[in-house]
Amino acid sequence: MKMRGPVKKKKTKSSTARRSLGLVVGLFVAVAAAGSALTTPLVAQQHAPQERIAEGSVVSKTDAPLPGAIVYLKDTKSNAVKTYIADKDGHFRFGELSQNTDYDLWAENNGLHSKHKGISYMSSKNDYNFTLKIDTEK
Repeated sequence: MKMRGPVKKKKTKSSTARRSLGLVVGLFVAVAAAGSALTTPLVAQQHAPQERIAEGSVVSKTDAPLPGAIVYLKDTKSNAVKTYIADKDGHFRFGELSQNTDYDLWAENNGLHSKHKGISYMSSKNDYNFTLKIDTEK
């Protein structure tokens, strides 16, 4: 009696076609899932409004911080004014500013004030950093 090795199944056209179809479908699903994962955040980013921020510091003529200085932010459309008291390092921050509004910004300390700075609705910037100088020697 002759010993034979393992019996191999003969591949038919239909089993090969099924395997190929399964690979193609699997590849299509993987590419589609990866594509949607990549494009979804980009689309969301394009339509989500960016937060507009104005921040900076209030300093003296010699660049010393002026803690406790009052910083004013005026909405020139409605004339509404927000204030911020500068922290111990003279820093201030206004967040969530409208993209469609012009703003006027200045600081006051002991009856003296800085020059006015502006933010235009026409600007595409979203982050503004200002140094507001107050001449404390007047």
